[in-house]
Order: sequence, then C-alpha cells, then structure tokens
Amino acid sequence: MNRVNKPVFVQPNLDGPAVELSGVEVHVGRVPLVSDVDWRVDYGQRWVVLGRNGAGKSTILSVASTQRFPSAGTAVVLGHRMGAVDLRDVRTHIGFVGANQRLPDAENHDAHTVVLTGHSGSVLPLWDRYDDAIRDRASKLLELVGCTELRDRPVRVCSQGERARVRLARALMADPLLLLLDEPFAGLDLPGREDLLMALENLTLAQPELATVTVTHHLEEIPSTATHALMVRRGKVTAAGPIDEVLTDEGLSACYERDVEVHRINGRWAAHAIRRS
Repeated sequence: MNRVNKPVFVQPNLDGPAVELSGVEVHVGRVPLVSDVDWRVDYGQRWVVLGRNGAGKSTILSVASTQRFPSAGTAVVLGHRMGAVDLRDVRTHIGFVGANQRLPDAENHDAHTVVLTGHSGSVLPLWDRYDDAIRDRASKLLELVGCTELRDRPVRVCSQGERARVRLARALMADPLLLLLDEPFAGLDLPGREDLLMALENLTLAQPELATVTVTHHLEEIPSTATHALMVRRGKVTAAGPIDEVLTDEGLSACYERDVEVHRINGRWAAHAIRRS
C-alpha cells in the first residue's frame, strides 16, 4: 500500500527568544555586509535598530525575517534554526512592514479589504476564507491603528501616512509573534509620523508580549514604548541592550561617527550634532 506523507507544520517555540543571532555574517561574493552579529530579542521586547545608511541594518533584519540565510553563524527565529526547518511555516508567524512595501491590489480595494488579505497572505482577497470573525478582526485592527474612518476608502486615495498604518494593520491580521518594521516612517510628514507612532504605542498596550523590531534613521521616530536599541556601524554591532543604557551621547556618537548629543523629553528621543568652533 502506498503511503502518502502528510506535511508536518512547524510550530513556534515560545520558551526561548523570538530571535537569536550568534556570530552571524552575510556576504555578497567576498564582500561582507555584516559580520560577528550577536543579538537576542525576547518576546515582549521592543527594539529599535540605528545606524548610518549602508551600515547593515536592513541586512540584519532580512536574516531575522528568515528572508536571507547567514553566510556564517547561526540564526534561530521563533525557536527554530534556519536551515533545519521549513521556513514557510515560520514566516506565517512573522509580520513585516516596509516603507516600499506594495499594498495588495491597492488600486482597486478599500482599506478593510487590503487588511483582510493579511489573513490569507495573498495579493488578492480570498473571500471564501474570511468569515464574520475575521472581518470583524480587520475592522478592530483598523481601529487600533487609528484608521476606522478609512474602512471603506479606496487605498489609492489614502495619504502616505494612512497607507503606513494600513500596512501595519495588515501585518497584524495573522496575529504574528514577531513584528519587523523596516524604515516604516520613510516619506512621512510630521502628522503622518506622529499618527504611526501613536499606533505603535497603542499596539504595545494591546499586545504587550509581541516582539517588535523597528529600523529607523531618526531618534524622533522611536516610539516612547521602545525598550531596547541595537546600534550598527560598518556591518558590526557597536552596542545592544536596554535603550536607556545604550542610547547615550557616547553610544550614538560611536555609531554615527559624529559627535552628537542625545535628549529625551517626555519619553521621546532626539539628537543633534555638536558643532565645534
């Protein structure tokens, strides 16, 4: 009798960290993009990743998202070592938001429909998979990110800031354990930035155990709820740890190779370069 092998679905391991990179290196040919990266993200932690353009921030994030394999070292995501399991299963538990991320068929659908596609991970809506509970979840996520009024609005007429929050709601539809945001504030004006920051801070209150990682260039884009910071310079980690300990004048100056002063007011961060006479 012929036996049919049934697929074995990989479940996340919640006993360990959400992400653990050990001695990770990524090369393109002989050119190292990042090297000697040791980094651990636990559930409930909210990390920001800082560094100059080309420092390796997005490369590290691409490993954490399981989209890129390390050239050397080990990467464990949601309790599973990359290279040892079917990563398609692992990726279903990872939410991703990117500034250049296209919204599925956004030209033809309203915000509620676009968020629904996050449940099925599809480019087009799969209506037979969306029951009343799933439709209600999409509505509640739009409310969470401050976009209730956008429910029936075509995404093509939404502002950049509104689209950024719709992307966030869509990424949350699959109820991820790990949320990765790659420069989500790029191109946003001040109101758009502040609205997205508020949405991320509301998310922390609603899902405190969710592990999040946000890549950004500007300290003004760091949510007040951030707990940890990773600093990267020329492909190497210069500092990693609790944000109050890492985000200092000395730490940021070493990261950006420029003398800067760091300020924190009402939980929000800012920095400026020191002018030497």
